[in-house]
Amino acid sequence: MIHVEHLHKTFTTRTGRFLSAQRRTHEAVRDVSFHIPRGEIVGYLGPNGAGKSTTVKILTGLLVPDSGVVTVGGLTPWQDRRRHVARLGAVFGQRTTLWWDLPVIESLRLLRHVYRIPHARWQENLDTFTDLLDLGPFLHTPARALSLGQRMRADLAAALLHDPELLFLDEPTVGLDVVAKERLREFIAHVGRERGVTVLLTTHDLGDVQRLAGRVLIIDHGQLLFDGQLAHLQAQYGSHRELHVEFSEPVPDASVPGLTLLSQEAGRATYAFAGAAADPIARVTAHAPVRDLTVREPDIEATIRRIYEGDLLRAGVR
Repeated sequence: MIHVEHLHKTFTTRTGRFLSAQRRTHEAVRDVSFHIPRGEIVGYLGPNGAGKSTTVKILTGLLVPDSGVVTVGGLTPWQDRRRHVARLGAVFGQRTTLWWDLPVIESLRLLRHVYRIPHARWQENLDTFTDLLDLGPFLHTPARALSLGQRMRADLAAALLHDPELLFLDEPTVGLDVVAKERLREFIAHVGRERGVTVLLTTHDLGDVQRLAGRVLIIDHGQLLFDGQLAHLQAQYGSHRELHVEFSEPVPDASVPGLTLLSQEAGRATYAFAGAAADPIARVTAHAPVRDLTVREPDIEATIRRIYEGDLLRAGVR
């Protein structure tokens, strides 16, 4: 679906005034390559200024790269923009595609004409999205009067009315409460699973990534630092896994050879370990009777923070 090969984009700025003005170049994207097959949900992560927005603008056809190959569904976005735009949807957390003073239903009717959607298909999608996103209570409310959660649900419906093959999501749950976030995440997962829509998700909310994306791309300073499964990222580059143990009886000393004891308190202990859990569990159960135990994966925020800070880049991880 999305094919990117050796993508480069540089911006030139001028500083100073008149005769003292100087030209400076900023390499926003440097030799980025990746492939996303149809129907996959991928998280695209990076700090502000990392190159995420530049990449997305190239993929949508808003920017032309300096060099590299980019195709989306077989089309070059900036060369086949009319056909390309008709096959994609986009939701941006801080902006809306709805007409501000119109009721939501009127915006959706206008979009039917913009995208030339057959009326029967438009009605079918409207009914489906109204049910899944609970749009009914505010379909006849102007966009300016919607809460943030309601507007995001309406924007998602608007982005998907014309059955796009590709959906760009930029901070789709920003500012939402826990219930509203989960509703949107369930709907996005449904769209990817049932409709085969390819989703590129850019967000700072790692809860979105863990809930929706099996694969992540991590970019910083214009370079792609990681491309792989989220589970692989956690297992290979997380600081450690944790084994939380509740013993059946008091244990004076919970130290176990080969494991790092992080804490011990009132018949409970926490150990740090790397790799598979079978051996650490066997060591602990051989040490003392166990009532319950839980394995916790590495903290994804801490792992990604290490990547941003350059630990993996210095180690040569790609």
